[in-house]
Parts: sequence; structure tokens; C-alpha cells
Amino acid sequence: MTSIDLNADLGESFGSWTLGDDDALLEVITSANIACGFHAGDPTVLRRTCERAVERGVLIGAQVGYRDLAGFGRRFVDMDPHDLTNDVLYQLGALEAFARVAGTRVRYVKPHGALYNAIVHHEAQAEAVAEAVRRYDPTLPVLGLPGSVWLAVAEEAGLVPVAEAFADRAYTPEGTLVSRREPDAVLHDPDEVAERSVRMVTHQEVVAHDGTVVAVRAGSVCVHGDSPGAVAMATAVRRGLEAAGVRVESFVGQDAG
Repeated sequence: MTSIDLNADLGESFGSWTLGDDDALLEVITSANIACGFHAGDPTVLRRTCERAVERGVLIGAQVGYRDLAGFGRRFVDMDPHDLTNDVLYQLGALEAFARVAGTRVRYVKPHGALYNAIVHHEAQAEAVAEAVRRYDPTLPVLGLPGSVWLAVAEEAGLVPVAEAFADRAYTPEGTLVSRREPDAVLHDPDEVAERSVRMVTHQEVVAHDGTVVAVRAGSVCVHGDSPGAVAMATAVRRGLEAAGVRVESFVGQDAG
């Protein structure tokens, strides 16, 4: 039986401002990419999200990004690679503290937003993020876009690369994500998103925005937690996958503690 991980971005609320329905998503997903306070989230949000993830048996991943609360981490920051390494280490340590208090630990790493997209091609920043993970814990798997510089650099650094597909994002013919600044870059129809996800997992392909078919091989599928209707989309994706005979489970072994 084919298996696939289902992940979503959580812990992105801040103070009295709420973003997404983390509790509902935790009933559906298998891995939670939890913000680390730089692009979103605050200490109370991070602790609560970690605790609730543990209660539901969902694995915790650190979603590291640029230090850009105002821009939600979706603006490129041209920074010194050494500083970027330190920023990622800082975020990993912060989330690890709350994960430990909740009775677990950080189990993988996923870059967020503009950083995720930048290191598809930006070798210096990709190396900086890989260096942070390698120094922190080289056994942590890292999520990224198939064919990206980031995953290649991570593998060269001795890390475990995990290719990721996106249920609710439009693809270019090159296999990258259509910029959020472009129309129809984010998909919202649960049925369409579920159908695309099943095709990506069972046939390793997706239809790009221009109608061409692009090869996609992934160990995890992401549904963005901040998208309107995220819970409905994630639920539809999981139901569609299971109906197609796909086992939905985390890509990280559950016995590692």
C-alpha cells in the first residue's frame, strides 16, 4: 500500500490575533509545521500548539523562516549566510523548548514562505539553513520542493531530504510554485484540491497552470493552515487519499520518542 504524510502550517496566531483553526487541522494531519516566532507565533501560541499536537499524536516540525513578522515571512531577506544560520538555530531552540515541555521533541524541519522559495535556487542561503540543521541535529529530516537546490544541498550535508507536494498551490511548468502575487496561485475548492492530491500521490504528477503535466514525487503533501477553508480542504484530501487506498501517516517513525 502507498503511504503519504499530510502536513500543515500551524501555530501562526499572535497575541489576540488568530489565524487558522489549528485544533481542527490536528484531527486530520499527521505532521505539524509549527511556526517558531520569527514569521508568526508567540510563546503562548507555540506552547499550546505543541501540547495539542502531542495530545493528538501529530508529529512536530520546526517551520523556520526570515525574521519578518510584519510580512509573515513572505518577503525575501538578503542576509549574511552566517546570520541566517544563527537565526535558524535560534528558532529551532525556541520550538524545541516547548516541544520538550509537551513531552516530545522537534522531529523535522521545514523552511517557511519566502525562505522556502528562495532556497529552491539560492545556494548560499540553502547552505546556511542546512548548516544550522546539521549543527543542531543532523538526524532531522528536512522538507523541500523536489529538484530544489535546498534538497540537494541538504543531502550533501548528510541530512535526510523529504520531497514535498502542495495540495492547494498552483504549479509552474518547471515544477515550482506559482507566486502568490499571481492570480489563482492558491486553490480553494476542496474537491479540486483532493483530486490533485490523489493524482500527485498515486501517479506522481500534477497539471501545471498552463495545462502541462509535471512530474511530482513526494513523501509529504502540504495543505496551508492559513488558507480559507483549510480544514475542509485537508479533510477532503485525507478522505480522497484513503479512498484511493493510500495510507496517511507521518514520514517520521513514531517510535523515536
